[in-house]
Amino acid sequence: MKKTVLLAVALALVAVANGQKQKPNPEINTMIKEVSSKRIEADIRKLVSFGTRNTLSEQDNPTRGIGAARDWLFEEFKRISAACGGCLDVQKQAFVQPKANRIPEPTTLTNVFAVLKGTNDPTRVYVVSGHYDSMCTSPTDAKCDAPGANDDASGTAVSLELARVMSKRKFDSTIVFMAVPGEEQGLLGAAHYAEQAKLAKTNVEAMFTNDIVGGVTTHKNSQFRKRVRIFSEGVPSNETEQDGATRRSVGGENDSASRQLARFIKEQSDRYLKNFSAWLIYRRDRYGRGGDHIPFVERGFAGVRFTESDEDYVHQHQNLRTENGVFYGDTPEFVDFEYTANVGRVNLVALAALADAPAKPKNVGIVTGRLTNDTDLKWDANSDADLAGYEVVWRDTTAAEWTNGFFVGNVTVYTAKAMSKDNYFFGVRAVDKDGNKSPVVYPRPMR
Repeated sequence: MKKTVLLAVALALVAVANGQKQKPNPEINTMIKEVSSKRIEADIRKLVSFGTRNTLSEQDNPTRGIGAARDWLFEEFKRISAACGGCLDVQKQAFVQPKANRIPEPTTLTNVFAVLKGTNDPTRVYVVSGHYDSMCTSPTDAKCDAPGANDDASGTAVSLELARVMSKRKFDSTIVFMAVPGEEQGLLGAAHYAEQAKLAKTNVEAMFTNDIVGGVTTHKNSQFRKRVRIFSEGVPSNETEQDGATRRSVGGENDSASRQLARFIKEQSDRYLKNFSAWLIYRRDRYGRGGDHIPFVERGFAGVRFTESDEDYVHQHQNLRTENGVFYGDTPEFVDFEYTANVGRVNLVALAALADAPAKPKNVGIVTGRLTNDTDLKWDANSDADLAGYEVVWRDTTAAEWTNGFFVGNVTVYTAKAMSKDNYFFGVRAVDKDGNKSPVVYPRPMR
């Protein structure tokens, strides 16, 4: 029986090496079907029902304000955990934000999250988040009605729905389902979580923020309707002067860890979803704006932002009103709940694939010690118990995504014959015995 299994694994890896498509995981296909637009709609409407979720609004009113939303999210995560036999560690992470540009006086902010601990590699962590605060035209107006249906009850609902669906399963690595406040005041909740993770040396391998993923209904006829934008930075925000010099010497402006993460997400989306896709945007975020992935990338973690393909600014950051026959405001009737569910599915397939894949190989390098038209690659051995080996990938220097790959076996050195490192971009990723692949690691020059 053991020989038969090993033969099947070997044949599967040979098929991958020969360019045949990796078969989808049937359990991920099952989870895709479980994502519910009706459940997402209910969550969005519940968050809207609190009237305002401005970070500076009331914290002790049970029915209105940021405190009511915080407590409801905490209890909702607890209910999800109860349904899976207590599988989630549900937490509130409260801190006092000092006076700042959009914080007129010291204010308590509370991140709410649920941890699904990994079974084989629990110290490797993936975070998926939305921000549960909202705002009117002024970010410091704590009294106005700020429903925030799209921005960002939609992203918060994605975190909740993924917790419901994914908590029913076990994954090799740990997943954190999170909702943060203070985004509209300067990404404050996310910054606190990221800083604490950095101080604790937490191995956050990837962070997804879902922000404005409601698929605003005024753009239902857009040519981009069946995809979600994924923003990722090229040059790392935490790049040192030495790192920058190396990058400039060999290229690599398009190959940060965050950009490899974005490519991985698109790869999984293309693998599993037929009528909805990931649209890679090679920018950290939109002009003059930013989301909760930024505090993570600034601290050296890979992070991306999910945002609807077309935005309608009449229904963002607006006081509720009608002017000249035009309604202004971010209310649920302008949210396409099925679009949000599809964004959730893109998140889900990528998170599940990441959490069950082996860890990324470390210390991946291109050996520059000899002048040759071959390319010599080396990396450290992974410690994953179910590791099958490694895949070397490459692309033309003008290509946006990886175009070629070859399984090289369980080795830590490989020479690509008659393929000059000057003419291609190369990468390496780990592959387990089920065919799960890690994101690609871009090599650095080494002797």
